[in-house]
Amino acid sequence: MNVDLSMAHWFKSSRSQPNGECVEVAFLDEGMVGVRDSKNPTGPALVFTAGEWSAFLAGAQDGEFHRP
Repeated sequence: MNVDLSMAHWFKSSRSQPNGECVEVAFLDEGMVGVRDSKNPTGPALVFTAGEWSAFLAGAQDGEFHRP
């Protein structure tokens, strides 16, 4: 999948710390969601479909990714 991120509006959570070690998210055309490391804004980004992003958020909210 090749998605143009040049016009993406990236943002961080309002709960993020000011130390610059954050994840940034951009809501893209056609429901896609981009995710990147704020320390490397010109580096690679992950792109998810709306369904994939919703599944990730649901799993995070449900504790699916907590370490044992």
